[in-house]
Amino acid sequence: MNRHAATALVCLAAVVWLYSDVLSSLVRQWASDDNYSHGFFIIPLAIYCGWERRELLRRTAPRPHGAGLVLILLSLGLFTAGTLAAELFLTRISLVGMIAGTILFVWGPTFVRHLAFPLALLPLMVPLPALLFNQIAFPLQLVASGLGETVMSAAGIPVLREGNVLELPNITLAVAEACSGIRSLISLITLAIVLAYFAERRRWARATIVLSAIPIAILANALRVAGTGFASHWFGPRVAEGFFHGFSGWLVFVVAFAGLVATQQVVRRIPGLPARPERQLAVEQTCSPAQ
Repeated sequence: MNRHAATALVCLAAVVWLYSDVLSSLVRQWASDDNYSHGFFIIPLAIYCGWERRELLRRTAPRPHGAGLVLILLSLGLFTAGTLAAELFLTRISLVGMIAGTILFVWGPTFVRHLAFPLALLPLMVPLPALLFNQIAFPLQLVASGLGETVMSAAGIPVLREGNVLELPNITLAVAEACSGIRSLISLITLAIVLAYFAERRRWARATIVLSAIPIAILANALRVAGTGFASHWFGPRVAEGFFHGFSGWLVFVVAFAGLVATQQVVRRIPGLPARPERQLAVEQTCSPAQ
């Protein structure tokens, strides 16, 4: 084992030891909170993307940088503050800063540039703080209920909306937080980032694909709300619960992902730099500097 590999193992062991409780709490939340179940895929995906760059990293001379130590100390400060205040978000996000700071301090800024995408993936595994989550979820509830009302009214179904509550002749539908679409929004943005990275090399195209996930997720969830209203009006209130309710969530997410893929296909046909062939992706990443 060479010196750099030994250093990497020592750093990894130190981070895992310090953040063992943080990592275990993350795993428990991924397993129990459907809004963040995609967190299980983030670390393996980041490791895979870093592994693809192994030849490039092997040929890069380490140049330790003092700014990494500053980032490590700041991350330790966040970790301490989060631990004392029992604020999970601070302790969890400090893990990302600790990893980036360690790479910068031990191996240098060139390594950080090569590993920019894997590092950028890591914040996606950290659940948002409850305050911010609620600030996003409630407007989404209002948007979903408003669009759902518009679609049902256009179809001739009598409906009255009061906030996030839809009054139909035979049922009252409340667009709860779980039905706000934030779950599909977070997951779809994660998939959009991965899709954009692997399918495109043009930065504007990548940004377009990622940003398109927001309206696609919102529209798809509004269609789910409207579809629930249609089903309840035509077949009775019972279809708004149980199997149909859960199945419609999966179906809408599949439709949203299909819309995301369709957007990527449209973007790749816009003139400019050619889209990156999938089979050449790993070769280009390991044989050329990361963008």
